[in-house]
Amino acid sequence: MSIPQATVQRALRHLRRADPVLRDVIRRVGPFQLKLQRDRFAVLVRSIISQQISTAAARTIRARLEGLVAPEPTSPENLLSLTDAKLKSVGVSPQKLGYIRDLCEKVSAGEVTLRTIGRKSDEAVIEELTQIRGIGRWTAQMFLMFSLGRLDVLPHDDLGIRSNIRTIYGLDEMPSKAVCEELAEPWRPYASIACWYCWRHGDLE
Repeated sequence: MSIPQATVQRALRHLRRADPVLRDVIRRVGPFQLKLQRDRFAVLVRSIISQQISTAAARTIRARLEGLVAPEPTSPENLLSLTDAKLKSVGVSPQKLGYIRDLCEKVSAGEVTLRTIGRKSDEAVIEELTQIRGIGRWTAQMFLMFSLGRLDVLPHDDLGIRSNIRTIYGLDEMPSKAVCEELAEPWRPYASIACWYCWRHGDLE
């Protein structure tokens, strides 16, 4: 699934008109290619696994974890059926093991309602997800952007976003939250799409 092309084109027209600096970034990066990740539970498991380790290491652990329950899906019930020793055997650290268990238990108990969470406002989604141990505001914002396809999220705590904003706008130092908000004001209500272009701009350097 992707964000509808009509919506993307409307967003790009707005961003090009509202921000000449970003207009050049859009030209250099090319077409918008974000694919939404629809398995909401698996997205959160991946987010926990990926914390503070390399992309390659996270990918390896995730593949091994999926192998433990295959051919069944990665679900709360299937993960809860695994022993701590099994989870540790594929590289899940003790701390992340606790986070994954808490995620599974809260989803199973209905404290976190992933099936209907997309009906809630951005802030309500963040409030619900941050009940889970190991999931903070940044992770919840990534979920909003990459799983729910929300269009106006600005993850100003993201190091990649701040670093690329500094480069794109020629700033002398890393931008504060206030500076990010000020620069992003013309992007509204399509901050998520602008941020995707900021991330991709970093790949061009």
